[in-house]
Amino acid sequence: MEKTAAKKTAKSEPKSKIIAGYIDYLLEHGKEPASVYKFAKELKMKEEEFYGYFTSFEAIKSAVWGHLFDTTINNLESQEVYKEYSAREKLLGFLFTLVEEMKKNRSYLLSLYGGKRDLKNLLPAEVKTFRSKFKDFANELILEGKETEEIANRPVITERYDEALWLQVWFVFQFWLKDSSVNFEKTDAAIEKSVNLAFDLMGKSALDTFLDFAKFLYQNK
Repeated sequence: MEKTAAKKTAKSEPKSKIIAGYIDYLLEHGKEPASVYKFAKELKMKEEEFYGYFTSFEAIKSAVWGHLFDTTINNLESQEVYKEYSAREKLLGFLFTLVEEMKKNRSYLLSLYGGKRDLKNLLPAEVKTFRSKFKDFANELILEGKETEEIANRPVITERYDEALWLQVWFVFQFWLKDSSVNFEKTDAAIEKSVNLAFDLMGKSALDTFLDFAKFLYQNK
């Protein structure tokens, strides 16, 4: 067991070195390295060694997003109280924790995405893995919410809830990029208000209650 753990640690070190080196290079030079060859040389490793971990700079950026998601989930699930949270509370917890993780790499994220107008309409390729992981997480929350009746089961519409929650995450990210308030207090408020609105909309509304009652009256007339 100890040998296996040691091998895993040794293998992860070059990968972490590449990611850290890429982030440092981007922040210091304001642009990507000219080529993988030059970047690998700067890290004092052979080009073929680089390709043993990543196929491109885009793959590195994707790994950063994957790390953000995995660390956020791990931090949440390590809290004993998390298991007792409602679906709404779990999403709030995810977003608040995600922002805390993003703060650690704010300069990097700003250098890549700050001031980009196309973020609203075009999802960067490197974010797609993060999006896929989040939608799996969102579907678990939606299933839990339907079981506890926190979320209403509506034909067709329910199938799109995961996409709606993803758009909410992307909105929070863009809001946070532009937030200049102390300790990002406005982002915290945006998270709370947007999540509450989302669950109010997904929950059973007065209209749903009226339709259920109308259906009951029709079936029993």
